[in-house]
Amino acid sequence: MGKYIFLGAPGAGKGTQAVAVTKKVGIPQISSGDLFRNAQKQGTELGLLAKSYMEKGMLVPDEVTVRMVLERISAPDCKKGYILDGFPRTLGQAQALDEALAKKNDSIDRVVYIKVSSEELIRRLGGRLICRNCQAPYNLNDSPPKVAGKCDRCGGELYQRADDSEDVVKSRLEIYARETAPLIDYYKGNGKLVEVSGEIGMNNVTKKILAIMNEVDKNSK
Repeated sequence: MGKYIFLGAPGAGKGTQAVAVTKKVGIPQISSGDLFRNAQKQGTELGLLAKSYMEKGMLVPDEVTVRMVLERISAPDCKKGYILDGFPRTLGQAQALDEALAKKNDSIDRVVYIKVSSEELIRRLGGRLICRNCQAPYNLNDSPPKVAGKCDRCGGELYQRADDSEDVVKSRLEIYARETAPLIDYYKGNGKLVEVSGEIGMNNVTKKILAIMNEVDKNSK
């Protein structure tokens, strides 16, 4: 099916769309956050290395993050493709990923940029809830749980992350604009970027992304 990156600001719906699309096409969603958590649980060399930085309150260096992602995408379940969600976050990570893939005569097929206005992002993040147990996302405005405070999937407790308060949300969006938004120009420049409005309803966004994937699939045959 191809190799994809899902780009977008916090609250744009990258994770939600990655999960929805994965169910439809059967390629794995690879979230950098999940990678860190799993590597630390399993006590892998890279996981312990990442943990040593995080415990000191330092950012994990791009080199370590890229190595972790490369290790994951070399797994058998990524043979037909994968979706990178939450990675790369910076221009340095994007360039390091491209260089590492080029050494294997490989490359990302498309970068799907889910575009959402700042006003809408603040509204969404203010109503966002996460399951403590399985990390499933909900939104009080758009996709509330069937039972208040409980996860539909596993029955776990839902909570609002501290970084979803309005002041913190504004700060996160400023960091995104400074560090991650330059990726949009980078991928536009190399012809990989495809823009999808994230404000047309969840199912319609999924349909648009699947259409992009089908096009890539056709062209690769």
